[in-house]
Amino acid sequence: MILKGFIVEDYANYRKPSMFLAFPYCNFKCDAESGQPVCQNSHLANAPYIAISDAQMMLYYLNNKITCAAVCGGLEPFDCWEDLKGFIKSFRLSTRDDIVIYTGYNEDELQEEIQWLKQYRNIIIKFGRFIPGRERKYDEVLGVELASDNQYAVKIS
Repeated sequence: MILKGFIVEDYANYRKPSMFLAFPYCNFKCDAESGQPVCQNSHLANAPYIAISDAQMMLYYLNNKITCAAVCGGLEPFDCWEDLKGFIKSFRLSTRDDIVIYTGYNEDELQEEIQWLKQYRNIIIKFGRFIPGRERKYDEVLGVELASDNQYAVKIS
C-alpha cells in the first residue's frame, strides 16, 4: 500500500491509542466547495510516498501493546477505495479492534461503500467536509474535537 504518513501510536484522532494511516490521494472537494484552499491536510500532498505492505502494518500493530484501534485519514481514504478495502480485510484477519475512517465525503455520497463496510464489525466513519468559519465541535463517538460543526462520526457496524 502507498501512504503519505504512518504513525504506529497516535493519540490525536480517536479516544483510544491508534495506529494512523495517512492515505495519499484526495480530490480536494473541501477546497473546491469553499472556493479557497482550506484543507487541513494539504501538507500531505507534498509529503513523500511511503510504501508499506498490509502484512508489515499488521506486524507493527500487533507488536504494539498500547494501540487498540486503526485510524484511516489522510488526505482521503475513500479516494483510495481499493487500498482501504484491502487494509480492512487484512486488519480483520487479525483483530476485531475499532477501525475509524476520516472522510470529507458526506454520508449520502458513500452509500455503496458503507454497505460494503457493514460486513465488518467495529467500523466508525467521520463524515463531512471542513467548512471554514464554522465552530469546532466535540464528537462523542470519536472522543475528539472536530474542525467544523457539520462533521460527525457514526459507528456503522
